Amino acid sequence: MLGLGPTDGTPVRRVLAIGAHSDDLEIGCGGTILALCDAEPDVSIHWVVLAAPGERGDEARASATEVLSDAGDRSIEIHAFRDGYLPHTAAEVKDVFEDLKARVDPQLVLTHTRDDLHQDHRLVCELTWNTFRDHLILEYEIPKWDGDMGRPNLYVPLSSDQVREKLELLASNFRSQERKHWFEAEVFSGLMRLRGMECRAPSGFAEAFVARKVTFDMGAVDR
Repeated sequence: MLGLGPTDGTPVRRVLAIGAHSDDLEIGCGGTILALCDAEPDVSIHWVVLAAPGERGDEARASATEVLSDAGDRSIEIHAFRDGYLPHTAAEVKDVFEDLKARVDPQLVLTHTRDDLHQDHRLVCELTWNTFRDHLILEYEIPKWDGDMGRPNLYVPLSSDQVREKLELLASNFRSQERKHWFEAEVFSGLMRLRGMECRAPSGFAEAFVARKVTFDMGAVDR
């Protein structure tokens, strides 16, 4: 299997991670963020959560601070839009993206997948693509009741330590979610194990993404 990433001579040093809700980034790409911080100590990560009012906002900030503790530079933005209502405040959410575009120039953008059945997630993906047209965008997956898991085409193998750290972060930082039937370590580790099987990850675990548009630069184009 061909692998592309920081080891190909082009390290990823500027990342924008966008989540609709306070635990989405940790669930969908928390292990990948930890792996990036391990691989590139100088990585700069701009972390944005849109619908995290009240207690959920406190959880989001505390978790992001912990996840990004080893990043070279970090910026955390927590917004208080109402959970489940992002499409109904789309103009205000669009303003957040326009403001981001003026301030952030990432090499890599992590966002929700277009085929996610949660309305907040779909809007975030749509606005990500509308706003960051000249950037590499990877769409992460969120397991949930809707049964909308897709067919990812890009994998990030994780170490056993990164898997364990991701699961511990989720368990310790999102106490408000403990009673939800889907918020279980077995669900999160099971999905990572499945994706790890699909890409033959050495540890057996991986996170997976949809890469809809990727440019493979052979260095022979006119500049």
